[in-house]
Amino acid sequence: MIKDNQKKLNGFHVVLDALVLALSYFLSWALLLTGNRIFSPGKGVLAPQYYFAVFLVMLPVYLLLYGIFNLYTPKRIQGKRYEFANICKANLFGVLLFTMIFFLAKNNPYFREFSRRIIFYFCAINIVLETIERNLIRYTLRSMRSKGYNQKHILLIGYSRAAEGFIDRVLFNPEWGYQIKGILDNTKEWGTGYKGINVIGKVGDLDEILNLNSLDEIAITLSITEYANLERIVASCEKSGVHTKFIPDYNNMIPTRPYIEDLHGLPVVNIRRVPLTDPLNAMAKRAVDILGAVFALLLFSPIMLLAAALIKLTSPGPLIYSQERVGLHNRPFKMYKFRSMVVQAPSEEKTKWTSPHDSRVTPIGRFIRKTSIDEMPQFLNVLRGDMSLVGPRPERPLFVEKFKEEIPRYMIKHQVRPGITGWAQVNGYRGDTSITKRIEHDLYYIENWTLGYDFKILFLTVFKGFINKNAY
Repeated sequence: MIKDNQKKLNGFHVVLDALVLALSYFLSWALLLTGNRIFSPGKGVLAPQYYFAVFLVMLPVYLLLYGIFNLYTPKRIQGKRYEFANICKANLFGVLLFTMIFFLAKNNPYFREFSRRIIFYFCAINIVLETIERNLIRYTLRSMRSKGYNQKHILLIGYSRAAEGFIDRVLFNPEWGYQIKGILDNTKEWGTGYKGINVIGKVGDLDEILNLNSLDEIAITLSITEYANLERIVASCEKSGVHTKFIPDYNNMIPTRPYIEDLHGLPVVNIRRVPLTDPLNAMAKRAVDILGAVFALLLFSPIMLLAAALIKLTSPGPLIYSQERVGLHNRPFKMYKFRSMVVQAPSEEKTKWTSPHDSRVTPIGRFIRKTSIDEMPQFLNVLRGDMSLVGPRPERPLFVEKFKEEIPRYMIKHQVRPGITGWAQVNGYRGDTSITKRIEHDLYYIENWTLGYDFKILFLTVFKGFINKNAY
């Protein structure tokens, strides 16, 4: 079984890490010597044995840090970005730790002569080499698993949508090395199954199968109607010592990624993860919004002045057009635009979407709508706090009432501030396009928000978002 090999693999991994740490330190020492010869030729260097003695202390400390930062957990499903982040964290923590030690020991003559630069060289080189090493291990293991080696044997308990979803993902990712031996279920006949994974017995057969000691994992995929048996099944699995995971069958009710928080020992499942509900995340995004809006107003002020002059010269009426939209927490606000249409009665503009060759759009209005110049006054909305630089586009109250009845999860978009641009817009869902697809992209953005994601969308907007082929 794979659990018999995991300890050997981890031991090999520790030895390999030790070799990489030694190589990184040697390269750092060589870089330090080279730098001293070039830039400080008259300056002496501490004897090599002192640097070597420091490394003997660093080696076990760094290996311990790798363990603390989860760098020896199985790589079957662990993401590369997550592992790289942990490599950086471990190495940066090590730099802080040893920099502090050298500072406290600065009165010791040996430490006084010891060059601190080697620690920073070591950090940079080791991050690169560790990343290369771990990716090579990852690709080697995944290649072996996709060929049928290094398999992890799993039994599913319960036939449900959760079981089907798990089977789909395992079959689509053979590099994970999961081999599903079968399903135990009380409602399905023996031999029936899904995509070649069949029911091999009843849930009551679990103890007998566990006694064979041939499984690496149990995945509980009970139908939600069978949860009364959950406690007994978990007790049997725990008694056998087999690693057990629970895959809840609630995808029909909670179709997106939930997250669990601990309420004094009580696990609470939040139906939807919204990173911007975290105060620190919200503050960071708001700071970027304010700085970005001020910068954009300064940068685009010549274009905005020219647009204002052309609108005033070619069409009677106000320069700025304000329209009620629905924003954060379903609150209405006035969204600003450069006026691109002839002045019309409020009753007419409230009930109509713009159509191709719409006679209400002025010649200058058609150009500024195509190039998104008409949206530039919304930087003022950002400064007021009504909008963000990036987020779901806001809609008029009339259409919000219509869409919330027709499109599932439509109202989730109002859990964050609306944006001038968004993930849906840079993917082409602007103007007269699928509202359903737009909402799918908006929800993905809401649940996966990071500052880096915002910057990516702003970058894509520059190249893909300004010219709008669906603007009429």
